[in-house]
Amino acid sequence: MFLYTNIHKLFLLLFFITCRLSSQNVKELIKLGTDAMTQKDYSSAAQYYNQILLKDSTEIEHQFFYAEASRLNYDFENALHWYKKVYELDKETTYPEVPFCIGTLFKNTGKYKEAKFFFEKYYKKQRLSKSKDSQVLLIKTKKEIEACDLAEELVTHPLNIDIYHLDSTINSKASEYAPFELDSNLYFSSLKDFIPSDLVREKYNKLFVAKKSALKKYEFNMAHELDSLFNEKEIHNANTSFNSDFTKVFVSRCSSVNSSQYRCDIYTSIFKNGQWTSFQKLPSTINRLGYNTTQPSLSEINGRETLFFSSDRPGGEGGMDIWFASVKNDGTFEEPINAGKNINTIEDEITPWFSKESQTLYFSSTWHKGLGNFDIFFSKYENGVFTEAVNMGYPINSSYNDIYYNENSKHDRAYFSSNRIGSFFDKKPTCCNDIYSFSVIYPKKDSMIIDSAISQVPLIEKMKQLTPLTLFFHNDEPEPRTQKMTTTKNYKKIYESYSMLIVRYILEYSKGLKGTRKDSAINAIDYFFEDSLDGGMRKLNQFASLLEEAILKGKKVNITLKGYCSPLASNDYNINLAKRRISSLINYFTEYKNGKFVPFINNLNPNEANIHFVHEEIGELKVTKTSDDFKDTRNSIYSPLAASDRKIQIIMVDFEN
Repeated sequence: MFLYTNIHKLFLLLFFITCRLSSQNVKELIKLGTDAMTQKDYSSAAQYYNQILLKDSTEIEHQFFYAEASRLNYDFENALHWYKKVYELDKETTYPEVPFCIGTLFKNTGKYKEAKFFFEKYYKKQRLSKSKDSQVLLIKTKKEIEACDLAEELVTHPLNIDIYHLDSTINSKASEYAPFELDSNLYFSSLKDFIPSDLVREKYNKLFVAKKSALKKYEFNMAHELDSLFNEKEIHNANTSFNSDFTKVFVSRCSSVNSSQYRCDIYTSIFKNGQWTSFQKLPSTINRLGYNTTQPSLSEINGRETLFFSSDRPGGEGGMDIWFASVKNDGTFEEPINAGKNINTIEDEITPWFSKESQTLYFSSTWHKGLGNFDIFFSKYENGVFTEAVNMGYPINSSYNDIYYNENSKHDRAYFSSNRIGSFFDKKPTCCNDIYSFSVIYPKKDSMIIDSAISQVPLIEKMKQLTPLTLFFHNDEPEPRTQKMTTTKNYKKIYESYSMLIVRYILEYSKGLKGTRKDSAINAIDYFFEDSLDGGMRKLNQFASLLEEAILKGKKVNITLKGYCSPLASNDYNINLAKRRISSLINYFTEYKNGKFVPFINNLNPNEANIHFVHEEIGELKVTKTSDDFKDTRNSIYSPLAASDRKIQIIMVDFEN
């Protein structure tokens, strides 16, 4: 009995010591994991949180942090597994953003229907949140829902090109990126061939070059490092860009801020007396002190030498933006210009490349509607501004990162970098970028756009299928409380402002209601905004795309517009309001792609395309049950019935013979 008691006490003592040591160990791992996340060392953070879960997998907090670290470490499968566990246990209570994260992971692996389901789930649950962070994420979510529809369309109708994965003479298990072919030489950046030493443990990017193979098409001889003039020691060297006559070169040189972020500046060298001069850092006009300036690309805008680059310098739209600066006659730079809102967004736009022949900018973005992470887009430079960005389509873009698009000097072959499935890797299938290429098919710029005539349905029938095309307005918009018959506002901007009012509409229309009545009111507002308001804008964009096609084919197009006014208020005022609303739609067409339609509106040349807007008489709405009591704003302004009355329509379209 004495022996049993002592053994029992010893067992309890060992048990409590083990628990205490285990608890201390978990606390230490949590601190290490937190520190690693702060330093953006997501690989180490994932390892620490994995060790925590091996000791105790029941804590939702640990599951969430492991999912976060795995996602940021491009371990999508593992991240999705743990996000789903958090989602099932937490019920969007402590971690309401988890459905958005799950949607992102599904989208990043090409599962667009599943992604859209979780994006919509997040949007409907969080749309009433008033926090600033939630509002930004809601805008992103709404865009991602639309992007899922676009992605399915792009994948369903792929471009007729073959993507070629460069072999191991170029690509390795490390990352290869920033390809640039000039005179049969492929320049690129890579972490390959790094040999650690006692003094140097950090891997550094270096610049490589490979000569095109004389024996095999589209292949290169074994790549080798450029000399020490190009590859500065113990710093990251990347992003080669030469001028057209090979007498000037730009590179990025970067130092690590943390495990996944860098601070870069642009350097240049000139070819003089048969050799390259030492690299000099560009002045503060380009390299803004304390900011990231990288990915130089030298080209010409309207015959004038211009340097494009990506930077998070002040004055941008957010994150990394595309900037460009003209080169003066003395070789110095003019003040850089932001590429504008059609290119830059609140997230990252990177890897610019500008074709001087077609005056087209290519770049990658995480915000514009795409198939996954970074997609490649293009935009024409017309009349001093960049047109709306267009997704290059599938299979150039994938659900993974697709960056660094450019074409060779002959413009018959294009290159880009991607971490898509099939890239060489060490531990994770999507860890590392490889270089890919494809033959450029002409007419290139039009072939990259999804062909709206993909089926055999006649163009006029497609346009007619979109009519009557109904567009909606917030109360007394545009130009409230005036008797004007025209406006300078563009319907697209009016729509964007209106769509942001969904939370206000929900709050006003569901005020004072409870239970199922409140749920019904919220659903009714949701339906109007998503189906009627957003649906009208989507159809208008489709209509404009088809109109663009009709103009390219030389068609003479008649578009009949009709405005409506309510019989519940002053007839004269409402007629003028309806005319202002029609005016905003005309503005949409005149400003479309920086005035693409303007030369054809009421064009008197009988041998060219023509757009003619026919204005029907303003029509009175049928008698409705919409309240005309201004004090009853719930029903007179914010009800779905009132919102449905505030409209104009494209009621008819036809081609002249």
